Amino acid sequence: MSETRSHNLPEYSVSEISRAVKATLEENFQRVRVRGEVSKPNYHGSGHLYFSLKDEDAVIDAVCWRGTVGRLRLKIEHGMEVVATGRISSYPGSSKYQIVIDAVELAGEGALLKLLEERRKKLAAEGLFDEARKKPLPMLPEIIGVVTSPTGAVIRDILHRLADRFPRPVLLWPVAVQGDGAAEQVAAAIRGFNALQPGGKVPRPDLIIVARGGGSLEDLWAFNEEIVVRAAAASEIPLIAAIGHETDVTLIDFAADRRAPTPTAAAEMAVPVRSELMAAIAEHGHRLARAVARDLAHRRTEIEGLARGLPEPRRLIEDKSQQLDGWIERLKVAERGFFAERKRQIATLAARLVTPGEMIRRKSQDLAHGAALLKKAMEAFASRKERALDRVAAGLRPALVTELIARRRLALDGLARLLEGLSYESVLQRGFVLVRDVAERPVTQAAAVTAGMKLTLTFGDGTVPAIAEAGGKTSSRKPKPVAPATTASSATKPKKGGPKDGGSQGSLL
Repeated sequence: MSETRSHNLPEYSVSEISRAVKATLEENFQRVRVRGEVSKPNYHGSGHLYFSLKDEDAVIDAVCWRGTVGRLRLKIEHGMEVVATGRISSYPGSSKYQIVIDAVELAGEGALLKLLEERRKKLAAEGLFDEARKKPLPMLPEIIGVVTSPTGAVIRDILHRLADRFPRPVLLWPVAVQGDGAAEQVAAAIRGFNALQPGGKVPRPDLIIVARGGGSLEDLWAFNEEIVVRAAAASEIPLIAAIGHETDVTLIDFAADRRAPTPTAAAEMAVPVRSELMAAIAEHGHRLARAVARDLAHRRTEIEGLARGLPEPRRLIEDKSQQLDGWIERLKVAERGFFAERKRQIATLAARLVTPGEMIRRKSQDLAHGAALLKKAMEAFASRKERALDRVAAGLRPALVTELIARRRLALDGLARLLEGLSYESVLQRGFVLVRDVAERPVTQAAAVTAGMKLTLTFGDGTVPAIAEAGGKTSSRKPKPVAPATTASSATKPKKGGPKDGGSQGSLL
């Protein structure tokens, strides 16, 4: 018997150890900031985000719950260097510790520029920045849509510049231009302007200006998001991007139809200067009037030169009148000859015409002659056929026909005797019996007969009903009012066609 050792170490269950580790981690690392490279991000169908943070020597799992994912300022992608803020905890199901993230930011401006360049190359490869996709701006838009913050100085600068140059109605779509949800609001505004129907309750703008004041790279990051760039590239309305100062460059600048260095410059691109436009129109009007005057003077000179070469109208009319009189005389002479020739031709044709009575007489003669020819042809044909029938009748001899009929009758009698010899009825005449069950099916084996089974026995001179007894014996008890089987007149005559199943010969017992 082995001795049981005792010691003072307490026992813990696996769950207790897991809870104790989880409590220790969460108590000592309530709020931490971890810098590392994102690896294998997984946006789960539940809405949660799972990924890993790694450096040269270690890896830590990270989880971001669904409610926090929607508040992140950037989309987590593989290879990004970020600083994650959260708390350290553990997952007892796999005995791993992890960081539960509350916020994520890029680790320095270098990481932002690297991400920006990678995103620019990706969108450029899709053709979103191609010059062939860019649309020309309208010369003088009826309505201008502006996407910007309603409280900043940008909208005031745009309105002031439009009023100075050429006042136009402006539709403002207020959005957040920085912070959480700014990119989604800007993209929704661009799509919203494009969704307006021409002639609707809210007028559809002819030009869109997306504007924001200057700021750091992080402040302008909303205009580098893919959702904004794709919305700008897909806009059917010409779009001007005016983000930041002249040195600031965002991805929406590449997708827009025109890039303005400042919001004020965007207003200058949108409309011309009214006074300059009016002066240009007046100058064009003067140039057009001078060109028309020069053209009229040139035409007048040409007409005067042509008029000097024309003859005197009265003399021209007199010459044409004399020429017309000569043509009239020639027409009268030609007219008389023409009608005389037509009259002669009509007389010649009238002499050659035949009267209807003469035509009927000629056709009657032709018909009678044709009938006579047809009659002779029919008589000759009937005569030939009659002679041919006589030759055929002469070739037939009654003796040959009689002999052929006799041979056919002998052959038919032989076949009848053969059929009668092969019939099962002749076998029944020699003492055999055909046994059938109630379904008129032939019974060919004794094993198929059971006690009390109703049977029908067919003899050569009739049928007798029977009931089978035990031991395979049959009883020929004749139920009333059936007569004895020896009386042929009371028995049922067998059918020439055999049993009811199609008239084929039945099997013999």
